[in-house]
Amino acid sequence: MTPCKRLPASGPRRHAMLTALGGASGAVAALVSATLLLTMAAPVRAQGTYPSKPVRVIVPFPPGGATDIIARDISERLSAALGQPFVVDNKAGASGNIGVELAVRSPADGYTLVMGSAQTLTINPQLFKLPYAPQRDLAPIAVVASVPNVLIVSPSLPVKNPKELAALAKTKPGKLNYGSSSIGGTPHLSGELFKSLTGAFIVHIPYRGSSPALQDLVSGNIDLMFDNLPAALPFIKSGRVKALAVTTTKRTASAPDLPTMEESGIKGFDSQGWFGLLAPAGTPPAIIDRLNAEINRILGTSDFKERLQRVGADGIGGSTADFRERMRSESERWGKVIKFANITAE
Repeated sequence: MTPCKRLPASGPRRHAMLTALGGASGAVAALVSATLLLTMAAPVRAQGTYPSKPVRVIVPFPPGGATDIIARDISERLSAALGQPFVVDNKAGASGNIGVELAVRSPADGYTLVMGSAQTLTINPQLFKLPYAPQRDLAPIAVVASVPNVLIVSPSLPVKNPKELAALAKTKPGKLNYGSSSIGGTPHLSGELFKSLTGAFIVHIPYRGSSPALQDLVSGNIDLMFDNLPAALPFIKSGRVKALAVTTTKRTASAPDLPTMEESGIKGFDSQGWFGLLAPAGTPPAIIDRLNAEINRILGTSDFKERLQRVGADGIGGSTADFRERMRSESERWGKVIKFANITAE
């Protein structure tokens, strides 16, 4: 081992050695400071270049449905805008709960998103015992689009608007029936909301999907139904069913001639399917904000507006706070309908 050199007690040599040591210490300090600054800056740079790899977008329903269509449309635009693939991954099952839980348990790094819906975010938590809470465990990014439900009836039913339908149902309590695509979805709850607001007693007949319910409506086996506009629009245009009103508070660009339930005299009626992107809670706010800004920009483009209109949807957008408030208010509203109708999961 090399022995340590002792400093002279005094004199020019001692001064020279102290100066040299001081310079070395300063160099070491500068190196340490630079290293710390680089370490602190690393997360900022990584966040600033987001995304730097493909982003997974979980869709908790099978391909081909409204949730899947909206997810693929916005993912395609985000891929083009941000320079990385946004890859849709369908994880269906348990009314959408499996896919949402998968997203909740994913790393909060911005590379796993989920396309949530009115059903998975506001209705399912009130029908199922879930190991997660959407409003607590997910960070809202932006509501992408809404899909109106539409009230359609058999062409043979002698009514022209929702008020006439309610009046007819009251003269025949329990004689009219309505179909829906499932128990607990927004079409089903739209029917129960209609009953609660009008006092009409109409029997609910649940189906496993929209298509068989529509076929039974066309053939006259059921009298009416509420359904998502994209599924019902071809039947309306061909005249196989009669449309009375859409269930949103504003008319939709996809069917501008159809009045709203409110315009038709059924006050307080607001029901729609809607779809929005979320990330696991704890995802960096800068990533959430960037995605929100990009989605709102995309929603403002004419080609995306036209695309949504073709599939029977309307763009929404807005802030993350708007999305959070939508989840809160709709959870409250649907909770009242679920309680009124004593709806339970299958």
